[in-house]
Amino acid sequence: MSMSKTIVSCGVAAALLFSGGLFAAESKSNNPLASIPLRNMGPAAISGRVSDFAFNPSSPNEFYVATASGNLWKTTNNMTTWHPLFEQQGSYAIGVIEMAPTNSDTLWVGSGENNSQRSVAYGDGVYKSVDGGKTWSNMGLKNSGHISQIWINPKDENHVLVASQGPLWSNGGDRGLYKTTDGGETWTLILEIDKYTGINEFVVDPNDFNTIVATSYQRRRHVWTLINGGPGSGIHKTTDGGASWNEITSGLPSDNMGRIGIAMAPSAPNMLYAIIESNDKEKGVYRSLDFGQTWKKRSGHMTTSPQYYNEIVIDPHNP
Repeated sequence: MSMSKTIVSCGVAAALLFSGGLFAAESKSNNPLASIPLRNMGPAAISGRVSDFAFNPSSPNEFYVATASGNLWKTTNNMTTWHPLFEQQGSYAIGVIEMAPTNSDTLWVGSGENNSQRSVAYGDGVYKSVDGGKTWSNMGLKNSGHISQIWINPKDENHVLVASQGPLWSNGGDRGLYKTTDGGETWTLILEIDKYTGINEFVVDPNDFNTIVATSYQRRRHVWTLINGGPGSGIHKTTDGGASWNEITSGLPSDNMGRIGIAMAPSAPNMLYAIIESNDKEKGVYRSLDFGQTWKKRSGHMTTSPQYYNEIVIDPHNP
């Protein structure tokens, strides 16, 4: 999730707290509503996990909220009203939504929650809308199960990369990093590890779209346990658009890794951070200063269960 996507949650909370403070500050004599206590207006039931956001940069009141177990929602009036957009599609679980930088009406949705717990719901591929979510087309990768990331070329919306974790409860499927240059009509698998390993996240060099660093994630869910991590998990780099890849090992944990979150510093694109699940001694936050070629451990901190989330977000102004 990008920093802008994270900020909205804080902004909503801050706005509610601020308005609540103003409301409480008014005296009862001046405000006939002051004696009425604030109450929760919804949702009436547990709403579940929010998986992703997409914001229209030219219209700040318009944005989309993707949920892990309950549709894709759109507001055009800064949350006064919401409209469900995914009611007629094959999957109700959404892992990621991405808006084309060149056209706010072009949206891509990766179905299937991109986590590994027992309650995760699976998807049936990637969807595309060219009219702001009014209509959708399934663009394939129907056996991907769980889509974890989508990248749209900021100069060519027909060039798209999709990271698929693959089915959680079985091996095989559409698993790996996929590329299309014709808007999803055809796909090429450019990074494949093995039948148990998919791609969790990746970063693309903004100065050279052929340079990509991707993290692979080996996992398999059973009723009684989660096999989380293994030799398939790692960090991989290409400089030729995916024709060839090198697995990076310099400075990284020597033991089997699990889920790896990766992010690029917007203000210093050669600087990458990764939060790596490994053994107690080697797990934590790592940094690269050469776009993923070499790494150095910066911290042993890891505060969440990586099967749920293992994301890292970098301040857009301070790398």
